[in-house]
Amino acid sequence: MLAKTYGSSVYGVDASVITIEVNVSQGAKFNMVGLPDNAIKESEHRVDAAIKYSGFRMPRQKTVVNLAPADVKKEGSAYDLPIALGILVSSNQIFSETLGQYMIMGELALDGQLRPIKGVLPIAIEARKQGFKGFILPKENAAEAAIVNNLEVLGVENLREAIDILEGNSSIEPLSIDTRDIFFTNLNDYDADFADVQGQENIKRALEIAAAGGHNVIMIGPPGAGKTMLAKRLPSILPPLSLPEALETTKIHSVAGRLGPDASLIATRPYRSPHHTISDVALVGGGGLPQPGEISLAHNGVLFLDELPEFKRTVLEVMRQPLEERRVTISRAKVSVDFPANFMLMASMNPCPCGYYNHPEKECVCPPGAVQRYLNKVSGPLLDRIDLHVEVTPVSFEQMTADRKAESSDIIRERVIAARAIQEERFKKHPEIHSNALMPSQMVKELCVINTAGKALLKNAMEKLGLSARAYDRILKVSRTIADLANSEDIKIEHLAEAIQYRSLDREGWAG
Repeated sequence: MLAKTYGSSVYGVDASVITIEVNVSQGAKFNMVGLPDNAIKESEHRVDAAIKYSGFRMPRQKTVVNLAPADVKKEGSAYDLPIALGILVSSNQIFSETLGQYMIMGELALDGQLRPIKGVLPIAIEARKQGFKGFILPKENAAEAAIVNNLEVLGVENLREAIDILEGNSSIEPLSIDTRDIFFTNLNDYDADFADVQGQENIKRALEIAAAGGHNVIMIGPPGAGKTMLAKRLPSILPPLSLPEALETTKIHSVAGRLGPDASLIATRPYRSPHHTISDVALVGGGGLPQPGEISLAHNGVLFLDELPEFKRTVLEVMRQPLEERRVTISRAKVSVDFPANFMLMASMNPCPCGYYNHPEKECVCPPGAVQRYLNKVSGPLLDRIDLHVEVTPVSFEQMTADRKAESSDIIRERVIAARAIQEERFKKHPEIHSNALMPSQMVKELCVINTAGKALLKNAMEKLGLSARAYDRILKVSRTIADLANSEDIKIEHLAEAIQYRSLDREGWAG
């Protein structure tokens, strides 16, 4: 007898339906076809043990399992549950008229218990799109799938409970959650706050500008100056996620298996801080079946690279194209996958190997030329793509012990939201652009007009600092953001002057 169940395969951040066809007939061999990987091939033994433990028998006849379409590679252990149910229906051990109405996914343990799987949210979205009545899956993944409305989400703990649902004997109710309630309850729920930071007012100002315009930023300063502490607080002043952004972010983390058990919608902007030993594949994504890397996990949030010169040169260079295009394309012989990568890059570095070059109190002990060699570990083209270069100086004892209350993230965020609102109005005819940092060169010329005095100032700065054409555009974009924060329609000379000072690494004095 032929039985059909339905599962799904995830490519990139999108899912497609996989039909699992099972036929039990005369013979004595188990065959699995349809380009399964080793994890799927080994499911025969897991399914055998789970079926027996659940009180049924594994048929000792010829059993053919076909994963269609047969020319697409399938990976992972999440096909165990639909294969087991297909075998039981095909061997006439259970009877179900609703088998084809459900998307079914789950990894089986030997005792029939279900283990959580990856990529549940895009699978649930595809199930609703294809008109399935419901989605049977491990209970630990149910909250994630329930984000999708108009789909019965049935979380089960073991194979026996899944069988009861198909036979109509189950008391399990579909899980229903209020997505908007979860979203708005957890919105801006950050652990770190700028109210905890004493001093560093110039750095806070630079980070406010970066957040308001979506600009990339690098902080240069000695050890212990507070670079990492400030970086952790940047997401708390970014505009809140919109619901579509939250869904897109959750999809990426779901595909990568980073949501954890019983997780639901991600409502805060992600903050990723990979170690400097990371490989280029781990950073941008890849693998046989391409998986998202750190730059995609930071989508709609912040990617923080601490000790930037310690990263391998090849790792940093692969970021150059995603920083411009806001997406990364992973190409393989048979498949090409796009992952979104619209993140804010935040980096930090010491000014030299010992960390105390230009320190107000401690003396640098690096040999001649060491500072230049250290800075040269970060390429010029990458630095050109970073809009703000900020010098971080140590906080004095008086500042640390001052009674003055620092501004909270909520107050700074309000100013950032007001500036972003101006930009939304400015770019309403260009839906792909939502911040000043994303403006192409032609738009910069149209929207970042400066007067004669501003041109003279910028020309002088370009000549003295030896800035590239890309750096010229960056200065204009940053000055446009500063003007937006000041609620000014025109870019004034003071806005331009402030933007120019955020090009510390372009100064000749940094060469040592």
